[in-house]
Amino acid sequence: MSKLRFRVVETAFKKKAIEAPAPEERPSEYFAKYVFNRSKMFKYLPSKVYEKLVDVIDNGSTLDRSIAGDVAAGMKKWAMEMGATHYTHWFHPLTEGTAEKHDAFIEHDGKGGVLEEFSGKLLVQQEPDASSFPNGGIRNTFEARGYTAWDPSSPAFIVDDTLCIPTIFISYTGESLDYKAPLLKALRAVDKAAVDVCRYFNGDVKKVFSYLGWEQEYFLVDEGLYAARPDLLLTGRTLMGHDSAKNQQLEDHYFGAIPTRVASFMKELEIEALKLGIPVKTRHNEVAPNQFELAPVFEECNLAVDHNMLVMALMRKISRRHGFRVLLHEKPFKGINGSGKHNNWSLGTDTGLLLMAPGKSPEDNLRFITFVVNTLMAVYRHNGLLKASISSATNAHRLGANEAPPAIISSFLGKQVSQVLDYIENSGKDELISLAGKQGMKPDIPQIPELMIDNTDRNRTSPFAFTGNRFEFRAVGSEANCASAMIVLNTAVAEQLILFKKDVDALIGKGEPKVAAILDVIRKYIRICKPIHFDGNGYSEEWKAEALARGLDCETSVPLIFDNYLKPETIAMFETAGIMNKKELEARNEVKWETYTKKIQIEARVLGDLAMNHIVPVATQYQTDLINNVYKMKDLYPEEKWKKLSGKNMELIEEIADHTTYIKEHVDAMTEARKVANRIESEREKAIAYHDRIAPMLEEIRYHIDKLELIVDNQMWTLPKYRELLFIR
Repeated sequence: MSKLRFRVVETAFKKKAIEAPAPEERPSEYFAKYVFNRSKMFKYLPSKVYEKLVDVIDNGSTLDRSIAGDVAAGMKKWAMEMGATHYTHWFHPLTEGTAEKHDAFIEHDGKGGVLEEFSGKLLVQQEPDASSFPNGGIRNTFEARGYTAWDPSSPAFIVDDTLCIPTIFISYTGESLDYKAPLLKALRAVDKAAVDVCRYFNGDVKKVFSYLGWEQEYFLVDEGLYAARPDLLLTGRTLMGHDSAKNQQLEDHYFGAIPTRVASFMKELEIEALKLGIPVKTRHNEVAPNQFELAPVFEECNLAVDHNMLVMALMRKISRRHGFRVLLHEKPFKGINGSGKHNNWSLGTDTGLLLMAPGKSPEDNLRFITFVVNTLMAVYRHNGLLKASISSATNAHRLGANEAPPAIISSFLGKQVSQVLDYIENSGKDELISLAGKQGMKPDIPQIPELMIDNTDRNRTSPFAFTGNRFEFRAVGSEANCASAMIVLNTAVAEQLILFKKDVDALIGKGEPKVAAILDVIRKYIRICKPIHFDGNGYSEEWKAEALARGLDCETSVPLIFDNYLKPETIAMFETAGIMNKKELEARNEVKWETYTKKIQIEARVLGDLAMNHIVPVATQYQTDLINNVYKMKDLYPEEKWKKLSGKNMELIEEIADHTTYIKEHVDAMTEARKVANRIESEREKAIAYHDRIAPMLEEIRYHIDKLELIVDNQMWTLPKYRELLFIR
């Protein structure tokens, strides 16, 4: 082991757990300590202002700018009492991250001093540079103006000394340049459409909420080892590295005892998250070594998205205090499982009803089947678009790798729901249906109580699985902004519910009874969307062929998958619902293609640099040592014995020469291929060129580097190996 690598690895292995600060109270007492939630609003705002603001939050009423001054004054008073000195508009540009510009609570007092100031105008909107964020050509470099605008439905919060105000981000000409603006519009669309359908079953429903429960998977790596891997530092994944002899094959890490250092990190992360009002609940070891998961209680979708982005930022910050770096890349290590972010999605009413949950009465079950089937129809009609919403250069490494759902969107329903849909389709009867709830199962062990079995199993190979009272969109990537998938899903369901109501009302208008009309339409939909329903093994080659025959989108090229955003039916859906117009969709695709290109471009440049400045020199030095050894042996032994003893070394010398020659030639070829691709003006065609020509070269070069890792003297190899990176001591 090289001296530098030895010191880095030794230091990492000697790391001790840093105790997380012990909270002075129970979680219920410090939960949302740093959030300007309703209790803080009630305390710091005038009663009439509080009532108006709550009406905006609960009912989507138009925000009266006249109350902004009072809200800002109350918010500033609370924030300063909590130690805040600055404020920022916190938004989600098209970068998969968040953005913020901090300003102090100060203004000139006209007497040579300053006073603390925060006006309603500053609360409601600010002006960041719209040309410096990804905008897909909507704004020229010399046209910088853009606006952030306050989102009252997501409460302000304090991080360190800064009051953070969630906002949308739009261009000077009104186009959205973020994830939050279209998400809010999509949530409003599904709310309105679902309320109209709910009134077939319950006239008291006034609002429908979209709920999201995300499950965040991530890796932890010792900070010293991370710093010694330029590929991890610059791309988020290892561009080279041979498999460790032991990785996840014993299946001993999943749900295993959490390492002490990791538990300390998790504890501090949870405390800080709870103080920010993020209801984190579940933590555990994941399948791969050094892989873990964090999951909260379900929340309203917009708030859940904000909380996920905030948690990822917290993870990055807190992990460093414990000597770790958190890896959110979907596939940081080849040969072991990557990381996803399952999005558990459901709809619920203001009357407390979960629309995706079976009920106790046949009428409730008809409502349940109505929303399940309409969701299936939405997923069927827009399966390619849903895939586009979760596709990226990074997530492409994970999907379909026998560890995550395949790059084909299908839906698992489970035995009971499948049987009910089959019955409705084939019976032709206009009768209501009874669904069994959880069934008891008594193990043949006296001391074990009866188990309650859910009405559906789980299928980890299904990208969009029904799991009892919700759908689990399992294909979302670990570092993605959940809003991308939620915008598409909620908009598609809204469109489908509008179509459903139109079809049902048409039959009722012809004199058909309501229940019969609903069942007739449901029966038709079940037949139409049958291709999306698949309860089998999504990893099998047979399924790929069958999915293609069913007419599902089986494209695997990420740049081509993005084309789904610009299909006529997609543009029509988004424009009709008022979510995004064609110009905004085209701009977002430009950003997606450009981002894909840049990520592959960076990886190619990093790999070329490491290959030529680390790998080839080290391999050549070891080859020289072998050659010297061969010559020295020649002076010591008779020719016949020398040939016999030096034979293995000669083979290694030749093998090293073959690998290094290949690497040199193909790094040069990859550089030339990049130059050719970079001259392509169309962002789409450039991304396709990077996918088709350059991305495959990364794997080809990696193969030969990984072979050299097994040959070269371990003491000479400069980069930490998988066996060192993957096991926290």
